[in-house]
Amino acid sequence: QVQLVESGGGLVQAGGSLRLSCVASGRALNRLAMGWFRQVPGKERDMVAAISWSGGSTYYADSVKGRFTISRDNAKNTVHLQMNSLKPEDTAVYYCAATLSGYSEYYSRARSDYDYWGQGTQVTVSS
Repeated sequence: QVQLVESGGGLVQAGGSLRLSCVASGRALNRLAMGWFRQVPGKERDMVAAISWSGGSTYYADSVKGRFTISRDNAKNTVHLQMNSLKPEDTAVYYCAATLSGYSEYYSRARSDYDYWGQGTQVTVSS
């Protein structure tokens, strides 16, 4: 089993920055492809960014490309999402997710591929 705990959410003005962190426990972060998703009430949980367990492959949704950066530190069992130039439309609950992978460059954009989820952290961007 893998437990994921997110932190770093909060209230920020448009144009500001936040850094989300996700700490994994229960097993080492290596061999886990990781993703960040977000969800607003009444809508589906959408992928924001993903990273392979090697860190060598990443994916970003078009809406955050150039503003968000996903990174990982396997030695610290931590994945980060640096969010810059935040917009009110980035307001959502952000979730960290993980899936086991035997391929170092694998990541998935599909919510259904992820086996483990954190409890979420609220990000609110005011205009």
